[in-house]
Amino acid sequence: MQCEFSMAAIEGSESEENVRPSAGRCNGGNPNALREITISATASTAKVKSDFASGVEFKSITSYSGSRTAVRPLTAMSKNRSNAGYQIGRRKELFEKRKLISDFALVFGIFGIIVMVIESELASYGFYTKLSFYSSTLKTLISVSTVVLLGLIVTYHVFAVQIFLIQNCVDDWRIAMTWKRIIQITLELLFFAVHPIPGELNFFWTTNHIIGDVTESKLVPVDVVLSLPMFLRCYLIGRVMLLHRHNLEIDRCLQSDFFDKRFILKTLMTIRPGTVLLVVMGSLWIIISWTMRQCERYHNEEHDNLLNTMWMIVITFLTIGYGDMFPRTYCGRGIAVATGFLGAGCTALLVAVLTNKLELTQAEKHVHNLMRDTQLNKELVCGPIYYSAMNIQSRQLKNAAANVLRETWLIYKYKKLVDCVNPGRVRTHQRKFLLAIYSLRKAKLDRRKLMDNTGVDMAKNNISTEIILEMNARQKIMFERLGMLEKKLSVLQETVEALPETAFRHQTNFFNS
Repeated sequence: MQCEFSMAAIEGSESEENVRPSAGRCNGGNPNALREITISATASTAKVKSDFASGVEFKSITSYSGSRTAVRPLTAMSKNRSNAGYQIGRRKELFEKRKLISDFALVFGIFGIIVMVIESELASYGFYTKLSFYSSTLKTLISVSTVVLLGLIVTYHVFAVQIFLIQNCVDDWRIAMTWKRIIQITLELLFFAVHPIPGELNFFWTTNHIIGDVTESKLVPVDVVLSLPMFLRCYLIGRVMLLHRHNLEIDRCLQSDFFDKRFILKTLMTIRPGTVLLVVMGSLWIIISWTMRQCERYHNEEHDNLLNTMWMIVITFLTIGYGDMFPRTYCGRGIAVATGFLGAGCTALLVAVLTNKLELTQAEKHVHNLMRDTQLNKELVCGPIYYSAMNIQSRQLKNAAANVLRETWLIYKYKKLVDCVNPGRVRTHQRKFLLAIYSLRKAKLDRRKLMDNTGVDMAKNNISTEIILEMNARQKIMFERLGMLEKKLSVLQETVEALPETAFRHQTNFFNS
């Protein structure tokens, strides 16, 4: 008969009273078993306490006819998921495995796309038929790569679920299977499973011509429909970029949901906007051109040449639309509409990137303001002038103000102080008067802009100076408190060191008395 008793009873079993009730319940009040449990618990209390401190669970087994109690561990600390060190190490290991699986999935996905394009082009140019050995071999390679890809996708999500369990300290994997995750896994498996299969299968593709409203049906291979969804595997590129740029140290401080594909794309657009736009636009151009050609080549002979299709995609992407080529199938028309939207978006991004590149940086603004300030202050004058109330002391402002006064005086002179008024001369001075006013306003505006920019920079510098001064003051206070704490610790240490001597002296005085 076995008897189990809790670790709390073992830890507190310095005497027989703490263990006796438990033994009585387990062995029906047998005094021999009670004595065996009491002796064993008392003798092994120190060992059990030390083992319990190391995080090991124990189980005590006592036989009714035996003479001793065996204590053996149930679970080791290396398998205890509540250990923080184990969780961090296991999480890092799973993260590296998930990243490796994602890399292999991308490799097999791109490999399947390349083989699919090669097989389709060779069959379209008549190098072999769909029933030939070469076509079946290439399609078998596509099928094998697809099966491996699906297995890697499932393995990736298994590792993702395990990471979720470790992060949230749960044991049931069903908790991690939310509807969002289930839908994501299902859609990935469905879309990535689509690929051309070995054999020759055809169907009739009916189209309506825009000109003449003519209906036409063509016998098209099923591989055309099964090949286009394979480009959805490019979705794995974003996942690989996300995992390779993911930082475990930052993720411990922030939520992991913060690091998504949108965040990575924004980071890349901030660091290298030109390179990202060039790669994205070039990749989209090639992929969309090939898909458009696949949709239109059986209904329009112009699309047999890939260069013609690339030309059509370019003029659609730039929203020019010369009208020399147009899609006839609904598949091609849908691709053309999507190309137009992508072109508008990429054009807006290109304008934003160019605007950001042409804008002065903060350092360049400081240099520009310094140069303008130096240029305006080269001609500083001393003494009060007419607009001293506005604190304008540059010669440019002084000359503009003087010109206004001079032209005003000359207009008054040639209209009031002469016997014969010359209208031509008056109009000339009136024209100069207006130009002087315009120059004065322009000089004021330039000075005001400079003062605004300088004021903003000075305000920022003042804020930084205040923060530094406050940090220095707090640091000084912290050092003073540390000094006081060191003094108190020294006094406390001296008091503790003097305790044995004081206790011995009191004990001696007690015995003497």
